[in-house]
Amino acid sequence: MTKPAVELPIERTPGCPFDPPAELTRIGAEAPMTPLIFPDGHEGWLATGHATVRAVLADPRFSARSELMHSPTLEYEGVAPPADPGVFLGMDAPEHIRYRKLLTGKFTVRRMTQLTERIEQVTAEHLDIMERHGGPIDLVTVFAQPIPATVICELLGVPYEDRERFQHDAATIFGADTTTPEGQYEGLKAYEALMAYVRGLVADKRTEPTDDILSDLAGGDLTDDELTGIGGLLLAAGLDTTTNMIALGTFALLRHPDQWAALHAEPDLVNPAVEELMRYLTVVSVLARVALEDVELDGHLVKAGSTVVLAMAAANRDPAKFADPHTLDLRRGPAGHVGFGHGPHQCLGQQLARMEMRVAFPALAARFPGLRLAIPADDAPLREKASIYGVTELPVTW
Repeated sequence: MTKPAVELPIERTPGCPFDPPAELTRIGAEAPMTPLIFPDGHEGWLATGHATVRAVLADPRFSARSELMHSPTLEYEGVAPPADPGVFLGMDAPEHIRYRKLLTGKFTVRRMTQLTERIEQVTAEHLDIMERHGGPIDLVTVFAQPIPATVICELLGVPYEDRERFQHDAATIFGADTTTPEGQYEGLKAYEALMAYVRGLVADKRTEPTDDILSDLAGGDLTDDELTGIGGLLLAAGLDTTTNMIALGTFALLRHPDQWAALHAEPDLVNPAVEELMRYLTVVSVLARVALEDVELDGHLVKAGSTVVLAMAAANRDPAKFADPHTLDLRRGPAGHVGFGHGPHQCLGQQLARMEMRVAFPALAARFPGLRLAIPADDAPLREKASIYGVTELPVTW
């Protein structure tokens, strides 16, 4: 018997900034798939089970095309537009594969490992800035944001002196309220501003190429629109996701002093620590896919055209997959989380993000083992209704 449809829970429990909404956890405990009613009246599905989420993400019968989807948080007028050229996250094969193949070789484990020394240098520079300034400071603007910003700028060939402009646009794109028309409009304007900036950058790379990814791509047969889409996607996603993982990850560690102490005492703990933080926090907490044909899933018939909302945060807390899932345990080890997604759209820059976190967290703990929040934990401003979860600022001292 099919359960009654629910609405997507968004509100997190006060005082529990690292946990998914309690109602979402309750729904997931009852079944891995639940009928979901959308704001526009569409009847789709909510997937909360780890195995179910992975199955949908890996199945080519489910589409990532944005123009086919219904929003679980906002009622659109009409349908969403197709993804812009080059913005391959909102595309299916063969377009998605064509773009991704152009980039895969530029984000391999080996190439990201070669960046380690530079990431260590950038991290040390910003730890020095923290030390000279003294507390309290905002960890987001002084540490969490500039590390990935510097690295992605150098990879793409973006002038670092322009960082304030695109950092603001990226933070607005992914940090705007996804539940209101005003928030949607704010995010759209920031997206347009970022793409306008990247379009000018593409023109520069066409005439004066340098040693970077965007210049390499400009030497191929991509159009200016495609290059702009790819560059804007890499710049925004490569900055905002890792920024929020470093900031929110530090917040979580400071709220679990035993884990913070363990990271300081055991440098070799860093690799499993990064994977556990990705699982525990899941900053990209929701994705969506659309059934291209009727699909049997978990004993339910998902009809063609149905949008399936994938509760990534709930999947990463699924007790059927993870023992004691609501506990932050840096010694948990590799656990098959979906913090970077799964399947053909799995995060292209995951090795870069891993490397930045593997450097940033232990370096911060080693330099400031007495780091602590400079405000009450409940006062930390959260991006609760944003597409990428995190904190807008994190005052700390030591």
